[in-house]
Amino acid sequence: MSNEALKVSVIYYSATGNVDAMARHLAEAAESNGAVVRLRQVPELAPDEAIEANEDWLAHREATAEEPDATVDDVTWADVVLLGTPTRFGNIASQLKQYLDSMGREWQRGELADKVYAGFTSTQTAHGGQETTLLALYNTVIHFGGVLVAPGYTDPVKFEEGNPYGVSNVESEDGKIPGEVRGALEHLVDRTMRVAGALRAGGFAA
Repeated sequence: MSNEALKVSVIYYSATGNVDAMARHLAEAAESNGAVVRLRQVPELAPDEAIEANEDWLAHREATAEEPDATVDDVTWADVVLLGTPTRFGNIASQLKQYLDSMGREWQRGELADKVYAGFTSTQTAHGGQETTLLALYNTVIHFGGVLVAPGYTDPVKFEEGNPYGVSNVESEDGKIPGEVRGALEHLVDRTMRVAGALRAGGFAA
């Protein structure tokens, strides 16, 4: 078994910062678990007039303007890929979809397969399309030949946070992530890294 640190990419789209906060917590948890981490937001596609009409959206874009955008290499490089998106009418955001749709060449080469994948999402209201968004995201993971590692109810924190498909959050007025969601994010990192480590030990992982 290789002693090389696992490589974790946290790749996401966030408009007003809720998914961003989840992504940063995942990245911190993965680093604490000894991983080499890439935290990357996919490029924005929305027109300026739409962004400028929403103060929170504009503030988030300005706050993250100098950070690197996600590239295809951030997926092919990783052992674990954690994908985050807000819900858009029960589906994933078009910004993340466009990014994933750009990987046809790497898919044909088999470079997206045999990695561990899982997802996370945030909505404005309870439920609000959380499960359908994650299931829609996983359609792409399945086509990649990825190893989908959903959390299920494999830790007591999942009975508090409540989503067996990934990790989900309901937007709060103060923008903070509740303790049970932070715990669920940490569990997702632990679970996906343990599975990726086992795949590597068995000589199966990409």
